[in-house]
Amino acid sequence: MNSILIRATNWIGDCVMSLPALNELRRLHSQMKITVLAKPWVADIYRAGGIADEIIEFDRNAHAGLRGIIQVSRLLRERDFDCALLLQNAFEAALIARLAAIPTRIGYATQHRGFLLTRPVPVHPAVRKMHQSFYYLNLLTESGLSSDRYVDNPGYHPDARLQIAEERKQRAVNFLLQAGVSSGKALIGINPGAFYGPAKRWLPDRYAAVADYLAQRWNGQVLILGSAAEQKIAEEIQSDMKAKPIFLAGKTTLMELMELIACCDLVITNDSGPMHLAAALQRPLIALFGSTDENLTGPMSPIAQVIHKQVECTPCFLRTCPIDLRCFRKIEVEEVCRLADQILSGRQA
Repeated sequence: MNSILIRATNWIGDCVMSLPALNELRRLHSQMKITVLAKPWVADIYRAGGIADEIIEFDRNAHAGLRGIIQVSRLLRERDFDCALLLQNAFEAALIARLAAIPTRIGYATQHRGFLLTRPVPVHPAVRKMHQSFYYLNLLTESGLSSDRYVDNPGYHPDARLQIAEERKQRAVNFLLQAGVSSGKALIGINPGAFYGPAKRWLPDRYAAVADYLAQRWNGQVLILGSAAEQKIAEEIQSDMKAKPIFLAGKTTLMELMELIACCDLVITNDSGPMHLAAALQRPLIALFGSTDENLTGPMSPIAQVIHKQVECTPCFLRTCPIDLRCFRKIEVEEVCRLADQILSGRQA
C-alpha cells in the first residue's frame, strides 16, 4: 500500500480526537503517502499536526449537490489512491470513495453504507463507552491497518499533540505586542462558547467574574476567544467585565486561534473544539463540563484540569437544559479562581 486517503471528520473536537489514530497510522506506515480530505474550517489542524503529505479541502458550497460529489470523486480518482480510511461516519464519505474507484475502502458500517465499503467495521458497543479517540483507533485495528489492540491495552495513552511552528507562534506574539500586551503579563484565554448548544456552556456572568479576578490578581491580559456564532456570548462577557479584554470571538482563522492558544498561560473553556486544541497544544487548561462526559470527550492532556459536578441528571448529552442547568450552577466562581491560582502560581515558579 503506497497511498491512503483519510476522510477527516467535520468538527474541530472530533478532528483532534482522531489525531491519535493518524499518528499511529504515520508511525506504522512511515513510507506511505497520506492525503487528508477535509472541510476548510478544520484543515489547519492537519497542517499543524504535520501528519499529512497533502491536504485537499472539500467545500460543499463549492462542490454542491450530486454534481459536487462527482467533481470531488473525479479529482480523487486522478490521485490513484490504494486505500481510503473514512473517519467521518456519513454515507456521503463512502459514496465519494466508491465513485473515486479507490480499491480498499475502510470505515464504520454506519448510515447503511456498508455495501459501499470493502472493509466495513461494525461499531462495538464497548468502544462507544470509551474516550472517543479509541473509536478512531479501533478502526485501525479492526480493518487490519494496525496489529495493535488499543482498546484492550491499559498502558496505551492516545497521543493527540499539536505543535505550532515557531514562526507561526511569533505571529501571535507580534499581534499581542501590537495590542499592547507586555511580554511579562499572564495571558488568559477564555472560551465561553460551545457549538453543540447552551447545555455545554458555563454561565457568562461567572466567566466575566473569573476573568476580572485573574486580570487583577495576576496582572493578566484576558483574551475572549470563540467563533463568529459565539460573538453574542462573548460580547455579554465583555460588557460584564471591569477589566478590558482583547475581544477575538469571530475575528480569527483556525490557525490564528491555535497560534494564540499556544501563547496562553491558561485557557478556561467549556467542552468544545478550542478545549481540545488547548489540550493538544499542551497548554494549562481548566475544562468546565455540564451536559457531557469527560470520560468520553475530555481533554487529552496530562496537565488539563476538569471540573464537572455530578448531579442526578448528568451526563444528559442534551443541547439545551430543560430545567435549571444545575450541573453548571454548582460550579462556583471561587472554585475556578482557586484552581486557576494554583496553575498560574506554577507559571512563576
